[in-house]
Amino acid sequence: MKMNHVGIMVGEMDKAVEFYTNALGLKIVMNNIKVVEERETAIGKMCIAVFGEGFKGFNIAHLVTTDGIGVELFEMKERQERHVVDFSRLGIFHFCLQTDDFEGVMAKVEKFGGKVRMDIHRYHPEDDSKPAKMVYLEDPFGNLFELYSHTYEETYASDYE
Repeated sequence: MKMNHVGIMVGEMDKAVEFYTNALGLKIVMNNIKVVEERETAIGKMCIAVFGEGFKGFNIAHLVTTDGIGVELFEMKERQERHVVDFSRLGIFHFCLQTDDFEGVMAKVEKFGGKVRMDIHRYHPEDDSKPAKMVYLEDPFGNLFELYSHTYEETYASDYE
């Protein structure tokens, strides 16, 4: 199984595209397309199946990471304001990107309206042979994401040997 893409709800498409491209370095594949509720096309039928009757339409943009993972940004026509993260509810609560430039990305995140939620942490501060580090951040709409310095396997594989 391979990861293909992640879909993220945002509050303002232009601001979201600016954030994800300028702060996080993603590349635009298809920018800000309007999708309306209709039953004639495959995408129209799929959207009704996913969002239900009366979803009113949305804007969508397709971006991609440097390793080819897609990021779909959705801006619904009818939406709530920025959400408060409720860690007690079920569902996906963050995604993670990998970088060698923590400080640079963190500065860009703040410059483009996001938040740094914590200081950078090392997973194994007591072991210099395991330099993996991480930090949690937030986009301008309250979506949480993490930065890792190493691959997932490099970060965790030796922990359970």
